[in-house]
This record gives sequence, structure tokens and C-alpha cells, in this order.
Amino acid sequence: MELKDRREMNPRDTWDLTPIYPDGAAWEADMAGMPEAIRALGGLPGTLGQSAEALADGLEAVMSASQRAERLYAYAFLCKSGDNGDPDSQEMEARCIGMLTELQAAAAFVNPEILAIEPERLAQFMESPRLTPYRHMIDDICRARSHTLDAERERMLALLGDAAQTPSNVFDMFESVDMTFEPITGEDGRPAPLTHGAMAVYRVSKNRGVRREAFEKYSHAFERFINTLAATYAGSVKLDGYFAAVRGYESACAAALFGDNVPVSLYDALVASVHGGLGDMRRYLELRQKALKLDQLHMYDLYVPIVDDVEFEMPYERAKSLVREALKPLGEDYGRLLDRAFSERWIDVYENKGKTTGAFSMGVYGVHPYVLLNYAGTLDDAFTLAHELGHAMHSFHSDAAQDYANHDYSIFVAEVASTVNEVLLTMHLLKTETDPRRRAHILNHFLEGFRTTVFRQTLFAEFERTAHELQQSGAPLTAKKLNEVYRSLNETYYPGVVLDGYTDAEWARVPHFYRAFYVYQYATGFLSAVTIADRILNHGSAEDYLRFLSTGGSAYPIDELRIAGVDLSRPGAFDAALKVFAESVADMARAMDR
Repeated sequence: MELKDRREMNPRDTWDLTPIYPDGAAWEADMAGMPEAIRALGGLPGTLGQSAEALADGLEAVMSASQRAERLYAYAFLCKSGDNGDPDSQEMEARCIGMLTELQAAAAFVNPEILAIEPERLAQFMESPRLTPYRHMIDDICRARSHTLDAERERMLALLGDAAQTPSNVFDMFESVDMTFEPITGEDGRPAPLTHGAMAVYRVSKNRGVRREAFEKYSHAFERFINTLAATYAGSVKLDGYFAAVRGYESACAAALFGDNVPVSLYDALVASVHGGLGDMRRYLELRQKALKLDQLHMYDLYVPIVDDVEFEMPYERAKSLVREALKPLGEDYGRLLDRAFSERWIDVYENKGKTTGAFSMGVYGVHPYVLLNYAGTLDDAFTLAHELGHAMHSFHSDAAQDYANHDYSIFVAEVASTVNEVLLTMHLLKTETDPRRRAHILNHFLEGFRTTVFRQTLFAEFERTAHELQQSGAPLTAKKLNEVYRSLNETYYPGVVLDGYTDAEWARVPHFYRAFYVYQYATGFLSAVTIADRILNHGSAEDYLRFLSTGGSAYPIDELRIAGVDLSRPGAFDAALKVFAESVADMARAMDR
């Protein structure tokens, strides 16, 4: 079926952006005032240390400009996401990116100037009630004292920010726009187009020939340009190393984790714990191979559902009701917010021409969150709805409870709320479903969550760590070397799986690698969420969890998770959730034997 143009979509199935700006003219009017707002910040350098009032005035001016800029960008980004081919939206977003770079440069004086205030004098300033909203921010700035440069060098680094995005931008344009793929032979024996979106469909095909050919041709497309992609990624790694070295960090990993006050030892503990669960991963892979009746298991066999002929028709209205019911353990207020999201058009539901693929949630401070879907009527789509609403509710609670300076939660905890919702949906389905094959299908979905979000993302985390360590040691990051590193990790994480040569280059198609040391948080977030969901369902109410959702960025993420009952600083913090994986593998085996 041919996709509709954006203008042909039913408005009730698209998000309503008028709460951000009534129309494009209102956006233009607000955007027109930003240059002056940024120029006004030019009068602030040199004033922050004069008095508590001067410090509060300066921070309030910067936060006001930032909040305004965030709102402008949100509107432009969401407009473009609905139709990336719309030239007006493209221009709006590009203008916002330039404006944000200017704002960042204009505000670069704040941290070094705060650090220039004598600690005793700063402590006296902090007694002012006007500075209460900035207490955590200022404490965090002082924690980074040894890694903060003088104002001029901070400004120079800020101005470099746009150019430093070049490796990521090159990858995005190459992968999303310029790259093409050879067609494959589809389910019906006819030529079928291969795209990024279609790959997600082909890899779950019951026809092994279809998924094998899709994997091969998709991978070969990246292999054709592997040296260019290696050079692009190497440039990104070098920039990570440069920024870490300039600021005096021991490594790029330490620099990336410092912002959240996360020790590198936690990164290492995650890897060690996941390695400890590889025996259960082998059992899961053996179960998959047996269920699919295969002599050998290849990487292209890892995504196809292992329970055949189980259909979950899931029109959007049914998915809304299912998610609403599954999330009842989170309380009536949470349910009323879900109702608002559905009725007030927070959600852009169906695919159209030019729409951003996948799904995401975006909070807009002072308005409400927005959710993008590409809903296609499957059980997976219902899980995606639950997932993105988890993000949205996290944003809503934090925005409602915190002032602007503290509203934005860390990436470290960003996947917790979304995954809690997925786990609650899983447990609801298992509780209400009696058919053994459908139960096995649901368990398969849950186990795939562990495989792709815990094991696979930890594999990615090890790859990133190794690549950056090689760069720091002076070793060149060639395509050959990166392929070797990735193959070795696949051998470790997928015991017994046949590794076809083209899978060695899979690293080259992972966009998250251009945001270094990001992906490990998917694994920590998933494991934390499994623990939290278990507490909600089996060990008490959701009260502590809802308090966690309201913390925003008012504390460090490890401290925020303690509120929800998860202490990642203790030894074996991930073991309880990995035990759930082992138990679910055993449950899956029993369900399939019936």
C-alpha cells in the first residue's frame, strides 16, 4: 500500500503542535527575538561573582533563553519529523541548530565564572532563596572544577561543537540518504526493495532464504564502503579522545561517564555481570535453534520469532486499551495522564511519506511530551506504544515537579520508565493469556528484550571501550582492526552461532557509536527496570517509583534510582534481573514443550 502524504493523514492520528506555537507565524515571531536574547547574555560575563543577586540574575537570564530556545527547537524538530522532506521544516530545524550553537557559545562563560568565585563566598551566595533551584547544578559545576577551562577556551570548545558533529552528520547523510541496497527475492518470489525499514521486516521472515539474503545484501552495502566508514568512525573516536584529553580526563570513557557521576567501575561491573549470564544466553540460543529446527544457527536466525503461527492482531484502539490496563499498577493518576495523551493528541500514530522512522518521545517543558510512532498493528507496536509512553510520563512528571533548571533527567535513567512499562505489559499478558503457544510468543518477546537490550548493547559497550582504548594507545582504527574486534565480541556473546564473514562489519551501521558510551545505559536501564517492575508487582506499591519519575535532573542518576529501590553501587546489582532472564528461558522451554 502506497504511503499517504502528510497532508492526507487524518488529523486525529497526528500530534497537535499548537500548544507549543499556534502556527508557523508565531514560531517565526519568537525566533526573530532570539538574536537579541542571545546578545543580552553578552553583558553578563564578569558579573556572576559580584553578589548572590547578580549570580541569580545571570542564571535566570541564561535559563530563560535556554527554555525559549528549547521550545523553538522542539517545534521545528517535531514539524520536520512528521515530514522530513518538507523544505520549510528542514530550514526551521537548521536555523535552530545554528541558534543553539550561538546560545551555547554565549553561555560558555557560566561554568568558569562560577568556579572563579571563592568557595566560601559561593557558599554564602547559596544561602539566597533565589539560588535554591540551582543548588544541584552549581554543586555539579564545582565537582567538575578540575575539568573546566577558562572562559575563552570554553568558548572556543563551544564554537567547535558544530564542526565536531561532522563524523556523525556524514554517517547520518550517507546511511539515511545516499545509501542504496540491491533488491532481494521476497516472500512471493518476486523482487522486493531492501531499505532500512524493510530490513526490520525481512529479518523476522519465516522464510530463511528471505532473511539470509536480506542480511547479506544489507551488510554488503556497508562492506562496499567499509574503509570510508572506518575513517569516519575513527574521526569520531579521535574527537572523543581530544575533548577528554583537553579537559584532563583519564579516558574518553571516564569523560563520558563523569557528567552523570557514574564511576567507570560500574561500566566494568555491567560487562562482568553480563558475561556471567552468557551461559543462560547459550541455553536460549540452543532453545531457539531447536525450535526453528536448524542444523546451525546463523546471525540472520536471531530475530525471527521462534513460535510459528501465533498472530496478535493489534489495531491501535485495542493497543491503547491493553496498555491502559497493563499499567494500572502505577495508579489512577498515571492512568488519567495516559487518557490525556490519547485524547489531547500527544501521539503521532501512523506512517506517512517522509515521516521519521521508528519511534521516540520528546518532552517540551511548559507544554507536555510528544510521541512519534509508525504504528502497523502488531503486538510489537503495542509494546512500542507502552515504551514511548513510559518516556512521556517520565518527562511529564519531572516537568511538573521540577523547575526548568532541574527538569531534564539524565540519559542514564532515560530508558528505565519506558522499560518498566514494557515489563508490566509483558507480565499482564502472561497473567491473562492461557494459550501455551501465545504465552511462548510473549516470553520470546521478553527474552529478545534481554538479548537485544542487555546482551547486545553490552557487546556494543565493549566494542566502544576497545575502540577508544586502541585510539588512546596510538593504534590506527582501520577497517580490518575494527572488524576483528567486532568478530571477537560476537564469538563471545553468541556462543554456538555461525558467524558469516559479512557480520564482522556490523559495527559500521550502528549510529549510536557516534555518541560514545551511550549504549551501555540501555543495558543498565533495562536491568534496573526489571528490578523495579518486580518490586511494583510483588513487593509493594508504585509510590517509590512515582517519586523517582518526578526527580528529573535534581540529583545524580544513581541516587535517583535508589529512590525507586535499585542500588547500582552495590556488588551484584545486576544479578537479580539477570536471574529473571534465566528463569524466563526455563519458562520458555516449558511452554514450548506443552
